Amino acid sequence: MQPKLKFLDRYLTLWIFIAMVLGVTIGYIFPNMSVLIERMSIGTTNIPLALGLIIMMFPPLAKVDYSLLPQVFKNKKVIGISLILNWIIGTVLMFGLAVLFLHDEPDYMSGLILIGLARCIAMVIVWSDLAKANREYTAMLVALNSIFQVLSYSFLVWLFINILPAKLGLANFNVSVSIIEVTQSVIIYLGIPFLIGFITRFTLIKKNGIEWYNRVFVPKISPLTLYALLFTIVVMFSLKGDKILELPLDVIKVAIPLVIYFALMFFISFFINKAMKVPYDKNASISFTATGNNFELAIAVSIAIFGIHSPQAFVGVIGPLVEVPVLILLVKASLWLKRIYYKE
Repeated sequence: MQPKLKFLDRYLTLWIFIAMVLGVTIGYIFPNMSVLIERMSIGTTNIPLALGLIIMMFPPLAKVDYSLLPQVFKNKKVIGISLILNWIIGTVLMFGLAVLFLHDEPDYMSGLILIGLARCIAMVIVWSDLAKANREYTAMLVALNSIFQVLSYSFLVWLFINILPAKLGLANFNVSVSIIEVTQSVIIYLGIPFLIGFITRFTLIKKNGIEWYNRVFVPKISPLTLYALLFTIVVMFSLKGDKILELPLDVIKVAIPLVIYFALMFFISFFINKAMKVPYDKNASISFTATGNNFELAIAVSIAIFGIHSPQAFVGVIGPLVEVPVLILLVKASLWLKRIYYKE
């Protein structure tokens, strides 16, 4: 039986759109909202948003089975393909599209780059299941990406935002970020939920067993990611009431390179794997892991470094708005390619 998206996931794009509209409406009705929100801050960290973002990151990291990592490293070919697709081809492709489409708007450009550097660790499980991929393989690759992301994200942001644009002579790109600030935000918004998720998983599995954890606990915490994401979006867009007429065009500007990225990344991954004679179930696991992005992390870092009002944070919100319908189409494409190239 073909698995189906759960109700919340199926209409994720709709929920995000409603949250955007609700936020803008609140901004009009309560014009002093920004003052109230900024009062609930310690330094540059807004407490309600920080809690929301940490909660948003907790469920996907609590779902990761880190015990599978040793198995990943046994298959050097697959780990090599996955790392190259995720951390070289994927990051470079998004950087190139950001430069091509948004070089005249450095804030949006840097926001898109932040998305490209954050590899998927959450929704990829959903896409893989729908595409009849190897669930254990997907879980192993998610575990690998999670560890690699904690260790490398700060450096990659510094490299792709501070160094490469200058080396390429992008004179209009005047955005610069501190690797220390990025590292701090990664520790807060990825490190803390990673640690809580790891401890939660280890403790509860030891107490109640793996079957209870996966069947009872994981379904209970899974919706927290969506609720926290929608809360963040409502707050962000409540500060953008005065720009409501500009938003539709900006959404399109950001959506175009994102759609191209998802499509290119999936088909590049799929046909590279096919050329290397990777079986379909593992091919789909690798391809969807490489295609998706960790928008939660990109949003968290954008808010922490550039601020909740920033264009970078706005770009992060547009990400999942675009990803859901496009990845659903790519799931259908994957099953179609299976019938053509993997005839049983």
